[in-house]
Amino acid sequence: MEELMEILEDICPDVDFEQEEALVDDRIISSFEILSIISELNAHFGITLTPAEIIPDNFNSAKALWAMVCRLKA
Repeated sequence: MEELMEILEDICPDVDFEQEEALVDDRIISSFEILSIISELNAHFGITLTPAEIIPDNFNSAKALWAMVCRLKA
């Protein structure tokens, strides 16, 4: 999770990823930032996100992102 937080903070340094629970729903992160996050997750964790995984529920919080990463790594 620590590695994920570093990636997120590099992409969006002004966002409090520890507290936010509606990153997409409240438009806290942009579509460009989502694409950057996807690219970094793919490269860093060696996973591939399919269009089925690119839904708001998986990107609304750091916890949701981490759950998705863990699921895809398994």
